[in-house]
Amino acid sequence: MTKVTLFASLALAVVLSATTRAEETVKVFVMAGQSNMEGKAAVSLFDHQIKAPETKDLFKHLHKDGKYIVRDDVWIKFLNRHGGLTLGFGSPNKVGPELEFGNAMGNHFDEPVLLIKAAWGGHSLYQLFRSPSAGLPSDEKLQAELEQAKERTKKNNENRNRNDPLPTMDDIKEPYGSSYRNMMKEVKETLDNYETLFPSLKGKKLEIAGFVWFQGFNDQFGEDAPKEYASNMAHFIRDVRKDFEKPNLPFVIGALGTNGSKPAQGGGLAVQTAQMSMNDIPEFKGNVKAVRTDVLADKKAEEVFPGWQNHYEEWAKVGSDRPYHYLGSAIWMSRIGNAFGEAMLELLQNQK
Repeated sequence: MTKVTLFASLALAVVLSATTRAEETVKVFVMAGQSNMEGKAAVSLFDHQIKAPETKDLFKHLHKDGKYIVRDDVWIKFLNRHGGLTLGFGSPNKVGPELEFGNAMGNHFDEPVLLIKAAWGGHSLYQLFRSPSAGLPSDEKLQAELEQAKERTKKNNENRNRNDPLPTMDDIKEPYGSSYRNMMKEVKETLDNYETLFPSLKGKKLEIAGFVWFQGFNDQFGEDAPKEYASNMAHFIRDVRKDFEKPNLPFVIGALGTNGSKPAQGGGLAVQTAQMSMNDIPEFKGNVKAVRTDVLADKKAEEVFPGWQNHYEEWAKVGSDRPYHYLGSAIWMSRIGNAFGEAMLELLQNQK
């Protein structure tokens, strides 16, 4: 299927007639990014904190009669998993920002809500998520990348007594934009098959209502990715809107905040600054909102993390992963999801 045909089909799938009654619509939100959009807060941590006296009030809305609530008005598709929104739609047995974001959308809308999540760990905006209008890096940079790849292959052949063919320029170009294309494919396939995936939505119309982007860690490395992030982010927003045929689609950006309570530095600061700069672009005023995630840090988890191996029982009560995954903190990830929800509702209000 050609790109034009694919997106024409996608646009057709989400057209909403002006005469369609509100109860017949489904508000669709696309959530994309890398590992922190996947979500790394362990369900086992929620299991503890949902009962612990000092944290139980933060999570009491997630369970009833000793069981986690599975919403029947908010649905989610995350790669090979789908169902009513509840815990566990992050990485396996983990939770991401989708949980509290989805709760915020479900609590706000009378209509059903569908979240489509497309996230893969370690994928940069500079390369894999690079959108069409950003184009490819310069011929000079691509040539340098090709020469480096050839040298790696030659050394690997020598060290392992192999005879692998040397990479070509086509091999170098192919990964650029692959995650963007896969994201669009994931959205299209979900929209095409939503009645099978979610039988209770059968016969209802779909409306893509917003987009949430949570990414940035891999772009802090190297010389070019941090420097180009602002340009690539702006291209990404425009291309998503063009491909969905939604020129003012509300767009929330979770700015890189793995620095937590410490000031961001180096490439991390460059990416964070680039993401926050989207708030200042005139064409994005009122329809794009970047929010800080470092200011939402779970300070207790930060305090306990150093030397966690030596006090694992204490650590397992507050965190479940490394700083680059927001410490796998249930509190921090929940705050992030809530912040995304508040930002999205603000943008949606601006459209009225």
